[in-house]
Amino acid sequence: METPPLHPFATLSPECVLDALDSVGLFSDGRLLALNSYENRVYQIGMEEGPPVVAKFYRPARWSDAAILEEHRFVDELVEREIPVVPALTLGGGTLHSFGGFRFAVFPRKGGRAPELDDPATLEWSGRFIGRIHAVGALGTYAERPALSIETFGTEPRDYLLAHDFIPPELLAAYSSVAAQALDGVRRCYDRAGATPSLRLHGDCHAGNVLWTGDGPHFVDFDDSRMGPAIQDLWMLLSGERADMVRQMSDILAGYEDFCDFEPRQLNLVEALRTLRLIHYSAWLARRWDDPAFPAAFPWFNTQRYWQDRILELREQIALMDEPPLWPA
Repeated sequence: METPPLHPFATLSPECVLDALDSVGLFSDGRLLALNSYENRVYQIGMEEGPPVVAKFYRPARWSDAAILEEHRFVDELVEREIPVVPALTLGGGTLHSFGGFRFAVFPRKGGRAPELDDPATLEWSGRFIGRIHAVGALGTYAERPALSIETFGTEPRDYLLAHDFIPPELLAAYSSVAAQALDGVRRCYDRAGATPSLRLHGDCHAGNVLWTGDGPHFVDFDDSRMGPAIQDLWMLLSGERADMVRQMSDILAGYEDFCDFEPRQLNLVEALRTLRLIHYSAWLARRWDDPAFPAAFPWFNTQRYWQDRILELREQIALMDEPPLWPA
């Protein structure tokens, strides 16, 4: 039997990580802690002088250099306007570096705790923060990074799953049918929302990417930043029953609209975007299944039960997308 090829990250040893930092003039004291990241490899690294730094080693072949640098420039624009985000450090005249076949960037280490999203004041503060980000995001566009669309987050990921034998044969017809119905529901939501402006987003604005300190929130990890509707950066802060989400959205928008106008018709997209994220997430796991970190971290993926649950989940989303939008009180 042929030995399967090594995954590219298999050669990213601790020695390689530390040598990469040395190559940009940052000398470690040998302390290295792997942080919770699967798409890339991210490490907190102690320095001989000064506080620890965080080094992100980008997944090979995912983004072009130009796409990574677009994200870095956007975050720099936010920093210039004193918006609390974490920019890549400029070392040797640049923010993107290469060593041992890997591209990497280095960031200052910023701590914090998870936000208390059941607190109306926290939601309003978060809304103000996102509104400030979007006010800057609307000033320019991305040329290199893909947009969030029905095609990129729905049709193409669905087609990938159907074409690559991840779904058990006995569930293939059911998944194919329910996914098609779900995407039809997404299109109806987009039709109800009408033409909505697209701007540069954080893109993955869930609670895990918000760190809270005594000075308030700061966002980390703009790796999924892309063009899309403003509501994409708001809906992932919602949770609970419908009444809870209506209240939460009202709190978020109370802060958001201090800095950025919001078109209420975008609320028609909340469940549509949730549906797209569910389809996209399954395809993301499938595309990464050759990375040994994924079977170890997600052992439940690609089981019979997993796909049965996804079919039920999409059926629930089909019903939710036909409900009225979450109009704030």
